[in-house]
Amino acid sequence: MPRRRVAILISGRGTNMTALIEAAKDPAFPAEIALVLSNRADAAGLFHARENGNETAVVNHREHASRESFDLALDARLKATGIDLVCLAGFMRLLTNDFVEAWRDRMINIHPSLLPLFPGLDTHAKALGAGMKLHGCTVHFVRSAVDSGPIIAQAVVPVLAGDTPDTLAARVLTAEHRIYPLALGLVAGGKVHVVDEKAVIDAPGPESEGFLVAPVYR
Repeated sequence: MPRRRVAILISGRGTNMTALIEAAKDPAFPAEIALVLSNRADAAGLFHARENGNETAVVNHREHASRESFDLALDARLKATGIDLVCLAGFMRLLTNDFVEAWRDRMINIHPSLLPLFPGLDTHAKALGAGMKLHGCTVHFVRSAVDSGPIIAQAVVPVLAGDTPDTLAARVLTAEHRIYPLALGLVAGGKVHVVDEKAVIDAPGPESEGFLVAPVYR
């Protein structure tokens, strides 16, 4: 099976981008990083991607008068590069419904909470404020509603006494770096199918350290 061509969309430093790039260096990984694209020319992750020999591009949202115009330009750039799958990695733009539907079940995102808990921003402060004993991250297919869509996998971390949003965020970020490559490998390998808006996985992949949960197995 040919390796799937993946575009990673970033707006900043792209630490999850780095984890995906490192995973794809293994020839046995079912995806190759064909493009790293940002809406900001100064995104720090672009420099790291170039250092690794990855093709990069910028579609500057400030050069477009509307979200629709930006998304059309973004879609055109992805298609011109022959992209099969899109990974959002700290891409700080709300995508239009037309774009999301054009990439339905071919675009995934990582979110720093155990969705559907705590969508949006400030997830670690919200988890602490709610008195959660467990927190974590979620990889999911993208839908138009913010931080929604079929859940591919989740990783759980404990909330420790004395945690601050920063210390909890650091623990979750470590889990993100493990789980995102695993989830991309499952999707790119054709092992994930959406059935009744649930992500069904054909066979369990190797468990990540730290409580990987992949929700539905055949």
